[in-house]
Amino acid sequence: MIPISSLPWTTDGTLEVLSFGLGGETLAIEAPLVQEILDLLPETAVPGADPLVGHVINFRGRVIPLADLRPAFGMEQAAPTRDSRIVVITLPVGDSDELIGLRADRVNEVTTLPMAACEAPPMIGMRWPRGHVRALVRQADGVTVLPDLHSIFDALIQRTTHINH
Repeated sequence: MIPISSLPWTTDGTLEVLSFGLGGETLAIEAPLVQEILDLLPETAVPGADPLVGHVINFRGRVIPLADLRPAFGMEQAAPTRDSRIVVITLPVGDSDELIGLRADRVNEVTTLPMAACEAPPMIGMRWPRGHVRALVRQADGVTVLPDLHSIFDALIQRTTHINH
């Protein structure tokens, strides 16, 4: 797990994020990772693919994986709604930057989170795999989860590499 101090905090102790809803939870990813927010696009299922990235989409002439973080957090699958969006991010993977679409039930806002309200996930009492959570941030209306995208996608790469060898 990546320590909270490794998050790209500004000198005034804040982190700019895009918050979005998924399975009744509020998640947030670092705003600089976000390339674009899209309405739903036609998807192509990838036979035999891991449920985390079971589809691809055409994004500006490039085929990119469409990730659904629900399996990583043990959430039930859900049908898209009119509020559903795709958040396209650039994530460093290995020696390259990969474009990845993330499903979101809704996109909330770009906001700043205070470092003072940020905590490491507890050792017990969480319903999600602890390694998939970078930090939890206390908010007036609940808790915002900062997912550890590197851990989630590294685990996927490990599973697929193991299967393909």
